[in-house]
Amino acid sequence: MYIGLLSDTHGIFSDGFRKFLEPVDVIWHAGDFGGRATAEDIAAFKPLVGVYGNCDGQDIRLEYPEYQYLEVQGQKILMIHIGGSPGHYYPRAAELIAQYQPDIFVCGHSHILKVMQDPRRKMLYVNPGAAGIQGWHIVRTALRFKIEGGEVKDMEVFELPRN
Repeated sequence: MYIGLLSDTHGIFSDGFRKFLEPVDVIWHAGDFGGRATAEDIAAFKPLVGVYGNCDGQDIRLEYPEYQYLEVQGQKILMIHIGGSPGHYYPRAAELIAQYQPDIFVCGHSHILKVMQDPRRKMLYVNPGAAGIQGWHIVRTALRFKIEGGEVKDMEVFELPRN
């Protein structure tokens, strides 16, 4: 499966991201869509799996859950908007990590692109940063990668200037 990963679009799904995500099979969104119109725009472009973020209103919260647990090609994936980071997980994220013991943990919220192994939890930590223009980040980011035969492969980062 070829996956595109976004977070913190905050109402923006621009052409650069659309072009970068064109070859993927599905888009995962780790919250803070920025409104129903943005979620619908992404979902019309590619199949969409998402979670709501702290800035999302009832329109998104009624359609997307707090977290998603998925199994893809032998990998267990847990996605939630506010996750923290290895060694500093938010309490709700830590609770879900303990419950599901994922191979891959996906979150957003920080607007900081970070991909790293968490050796204590034996999982891959993935935060795609922020694809929108709202926030303090300077570069807008997204990821795409494949999950094949129980492995994450060919991960690529996409960047656009914030302005």
